[in-house]
Amino acid sequence: MDIDGFWELVERSARETENRQARVAWLKDQLCGLSAEEIVDFDVWFTVCANRACSWDMYAVFWTITGFGSSDGFEYFMNWLISLGRDAFEKVADCPDRILELPQVQRLFELSKNFSHERTTWGRDGEFRLRRVTRIRRELWPGEDYPKFELLRYVTFEPYKRATGLETDGLGDAVRARGVRSKFPFLTYHAEPDGEDWDFGDEAEFARRLPRLARHYGLG
Repeated sequence: MDIDGFWELVERSARETENRQARVAWLKDQLCGLSAEEIVDFDVWFTVCANRACSWDMYAVFWTITGFGSSDGFEYFMNWLISLGRDAFEKVADCPDRILELPQVQRLFELSKNFSHERTTWGRDGEFRLRRVTRIRRELWPGEDYPKFELLRYVTFEPYKRATGLETDGLGDAVRARGVRSKFPFLTYHAEPDGEDWDFGDEAEFARRLPRLARHYGLG
């Protein structure tokens, strides 16, 4: 399976189903019909794509939109970005500030725009950084819209076990044998996002790195 085949399956899973649960089931069913090598291919391409977009600027986007930061949460956010399809992913993978162009993100803002509240934002080192009014209330986002998709990452596990009789650790070994290592969750694997680490609570730096997102939130 090449990268085109990977994206075709991801995008077809959205077209063929009506919700995330059904989408995961559809992908598992499709993968169960493939060879073990092709299942590993799918996992490799998923890992390659997620790694490509794993940057500190993207982490800042995740941290700002969702209102919190965590290694696991960032991984699930990346799964969600991949689930949006190739065009959406390509738009933001190398330029996270274009996240505002995605209709799915615009919908999040629409869902929460009537629920402004004051929020104190803290830097990742635990120190107070800024205080601002935000229009994001995570609890008001329906599950199908929430910008995380944990289960998408696990769709290869059962098909691989059926095809090989091996546990899921064998899948990870097979992916690494191809020379691909996941950066997620980066705290677990002692990896770091690409680029320079920076203080997300520094409004001037935020505006320099992510000007469009900064304008949306009234920063800088």
